[in-house]
Amino acid sequence: MTVAGRGAGAHADQRADPAELLAAYRRGDFFLSTAERSILARGADTVLDGGDIDRLDTRLSQALTGAAHPVAVGVLPFSTDPAGGEQGTDRAGARFVLPRELWSAAPAHGAAAQRATRGVPVPAEVTPIPEPEGHRAAVQRALTALGEGDLRKVVLARALDISFTADVDPACLLHNLVRDNTGGYTYAVELPRPADGSPGPRSLVGASPELLVRRSGTRVSAHPHAGSAPRSADADIDRRNAEALLGSAKDHAEHAMVTEAVVAALRPLCRRIDVPPAPSLMSTSTMWHLGTAITGELRDEGISALRLAAALHPTPAVCGTPTPAARSLVGELEPFERDYYAGAVGWVDTAGDGEWAVAIRCAQVAERSLRLYSGGGIVAGSDPDAELAETSAKFQTLLRAMGLDLRL
Repeated sequence: MTVAGRGAGAHADQRADPAELLAAYRRGDFFLSTAERSILARGADTVLDGGDIDRLDTRLSQALTGAAHPVAVGVLPFSTDPAGGEQGTDRAGARFVLPRELWSAAPAHGAAAQRATRGVPVPAEVTPIPEPEGHRAAVQRALTALGEGDLRKVVLARALDISFTADVDPACLLHNLVRDNTGGYTYAVELPRPADGSPGPRSLVGASPELLVRRSGTRVSAHPHAGSAPRSADADIDRRNAEALLGSAKDHAEHAMVTEAVVAALRPLCRRIDVPPAPSLMSTSTMWHLGTAITGELRDEGISALRLAAALHPTPAVCGTPTPAARSLVGELEPFERDYYAGAVGWVDTAGDGEWAVAIRCAQVAERSLRLYSGGGIVAGSDPDAELAETSAKFQTLLRAMGLDLRL
């Protein structure tokens, strides 16, 4: 492979082969494939974690000066505490690595011609958190809260814990996710050791359809997704599901909340913003979505991709709106910590350019266990049974990559 000479951005060396890059991934590496490029980072010359994003951005800028590879790769958590991370009660904190080795290539989607089977042992135990009836009850409580205050939307997630009697290889999951998902953002990132001292490595592996933000010079892009419907192997049912989503007033209203919030966060930072008049229909291997491609031009070249990510995160697509009330209700109704689910995975270079994907359709991979995550937006008019079905459909992205057929 060819080592990238100037970071992962527009000036990166693109001569590495995507299939070779994917095959080279091993647990502990950072991997991200987008519509524009794929990157693989290995080792750590410098690790920065925890604390306020503004301070982290300043520390990263200083650390990148004169670094062997002027790019930092990292992950942002989802915090249910407005104070966040170390200042709050959550265990998860932001983590950035200045890698010892860095390679770049064309997008890896389609590079995995054959399905990988190694590293996916037979499950020993499968535990939904909460049980399906518990999620229905949480949705009903959320609907009650929506009718009582100024809350307009809240996103509620489920987790699925799967234990194994043999080790799980995240490289196998990554390979199959790249094969199954021909667009979007496929990623694997090593997570910091949890505060409770749990042993062993942890990786976050997933295939997200959603761009949080991209910066290239003064050009900024975001592509929020909200409003969903399941795909079907039956072409007629699949088409009807897509048409129903495009015609759904409820889903369009939910999508508008997300788009408005993203535009409101970017407007003070941009001299120009372009927003399409209506969302477009987007697809993954398991879901239809409504998406809006937003572009703009920054007022200040000094605003890095990381600062932009912090300004947008968490969007109503993964939290709700207004953010403080939605975040509080998430912490009250979800019986688990999100940690890095619904956070962000990406990179930033010494020029401030970078790309951040929303960390959804993912699993936290330990040595002999996985925790899968799946969520959906609750608005006035949501149906608890339909919301449960939506989370079940979204679980399929990871379950298919594992070769598992589970009815949830």
